[in-house]
Amino acid sequence: MRSVLTLRGWWALCTSFLGRGAVQAASKAADSSRAGRSPLAQSPQRIVSLLPSLTETVCELGRCERLVGVDRYSNFPAQVRSLPQAGGGIDPNIEAIVALKPDVVLMATSSRGVQRLESLGLKVLALEPRTSKDAQRVMGLLGQLLEVPDALRIWRAIDAGVSAAAQSLPPQARSLRVYYEVSTGGYAAGARSFIGELMTRLGVQNIVDPKLGPFPRINPEYVVRADPDLIMIGSRNVQGLEQRPGWAGLRAIRGEHVCVFTPEESDVLVRPGPRMAEAARVMARCISQKGMP
Repeated sequence: MRSVLTLRGWWALCTSFLGRGAVQAASKAADSSRAGRSPLAQSPQRIVSLLPSLTETVCELGRCERLVGVDRYSNFPAQVRSLPQAGGGIDPNIEAIVALKPDVVLMATSSRGVQRLESLGLKVLALEPRTSKDAQRVMGLLGQLLEVPDALRIWRAIDAGVSAAAQSLPPQARSLRVYYEVSTGGYAAGARSFIGELMTRLGVQNIVDPKLGPFPRINPEYVVRADPDLIMIGSRNVQGLEQRPGWAGLRAIRGEHVCVFTPEESDVLVRPGPRMAEAARVMARCISQKGMP
């Protein structure tokens, strides 16, 4: 029988914390579980994490020492850099994961390796936070799994940090219209993404229509028509910005109102987890330095 963590009883717990969009259920094995009973006999001591935000959450909860392997992109905190790497979220190294003998594998719901790992008898908890609320619920769920009683207190401190960053900005920041490009190919942070939610809490206006989804692919002409006051973009994606059709005339580019985030800052900004308060501070600093007249 497949050893699946997302069984019916666990599914009830997961959805109460995450909502169906952030947890993947293994419905085929659901009828073998009992309501309210965790498939793990005890809190996992050997954990493989294949998503950086989940790696960071485990460590923020004080259980970093239980990690025995991570994905190639998990690089924070520093102590995880010396752990064995087991591929990426899209291309997990199944053999390496099995060799690490984990009690549980944490990975994204969109990963193609979930079913393969389950078929090999490994327990998998598939989580993929896309919003701030999802990140909070993941913190609560992993707190229960790892027996950390004050997990939500940790989250409240993170949330307070975001509020403090918002309060540091002057009232005129609310008039700013901002475009945040997340990755190459024109993928932007929509209003319903965790990045878009941070922008809203900071008081700025996102030029991306919420109807387009959390991380839509935006045509360059869309940005030209919107003509944002401020552009946020990572250094990995900034090359050729002015050469995009019509972009040389954008007010943000003409006035040099462009924040180019370092790779380290981008890592903080694109991971919905414990460093969201830091992400809010990075964005607030950008707004103060580049967005204000």
